[in-house]
Amino acid sequence: MNSSAYTGVFPIAPTPFNEDGTLDLDGMRRVLDCMVSQGVDGICILANFSEQFALTDDEREMLLTLSLEHIDGRVPIIATTSHFCTEIAVARAKRAEEVGAAMLMMMPPYHGALLKADDQGVFEHFAAVSEAVSIPLMVQDAPLAGVQLSVPLLARMAREIEGVRYFKMEMPQAAAKLRALIEAGGTDIEGPFDGEESITLLADLQAGATGTMCSALLPDLIRPVVTQFLEGDHEGARNQYDEILPLINFENRQCGFRATKAAMVEGGVIKSEKVRHPVMPLHPDTRAELLEIARRLDPVVLKWAS
Repeated sequence: MNSSAYTGVFPIAPTPFNEDGTLDLDGMRRVLDCMVSQGVDGICILANFSEQFALTDDEREMLLTLSLEHIDGRVPIIATTSHFCTEIAVARAKRAEEVGAAMLMMMPPYHGALLKADDQGVFEHFAAVSEAVSIPLMVQDAPLAGVQLSVPLLARMAREIEGVRYFKMEMPQAAAKLRALIEAGGTDIEGPFDGEESITLLADLQAGATGTMCSALLPDLIRPVVTQFLEGDHEGARNQYDEILPLINFENRQCGFRATKAAMVEGGVIKSEKVRHPVMPLHPDTRAELLEIARRLDPVVLKWAS
């Protein structure tokens, strides 16, 4: 493992909207400042939990440039540049590197439920992006794509594509896949990460993960789990994880990306919990239970503006 590899907690930045559905750019700056205050090791932008699927190309560009300019090197930024079309993915990647992104994250090419690349198409897609930039790539292996990325394919990509060094595992039984990938890829697997709000974090750390990509709801409480585990304090990591797991579970199973927005409104980070149609807002009862669980843990997000 490269001693300079990125490790730790790299949460997803939510995208705040005004009540009329337009981008809240001042709110985006406050989101980024709050995340830095949470003690994160880095920030990922334009991901699925950023509602990238509800953004126009112009909005993506605004958020990309705003985020890199506002963070100004305080923490590394991972920019999500996924697209079905390889040429568009390459253009997005080059632009992200141009404005200062430290890493790219990409899903395999897919469109809808049935239009997907085969193994060779996936390999060539990532190879083309890698050849176009000098920053590393993170492969996002998530159910949303509906693409089966086998361990042999992922290990081959790590071995033969220079930029492919990081892997975010969100598939069912993520720990088993992480363990198999690390065994197959060896030192070519520079950054094995988990995701899915860190709901399987402890098992994934035990399998060899060195980082996690959670939401911006409670990264300040997730980070000690990662640091303690990697420093050898497995009991301390387990105790911390046991304490925060009810909130992670409620977020993952009941709320999705709306949880962070609710908490950030409550904590004065942003003004609105607006999500774009056809996504529906949280039910008031679900929101109340989320905040009740969160208050017991006192995360930074609930008191950031106080």
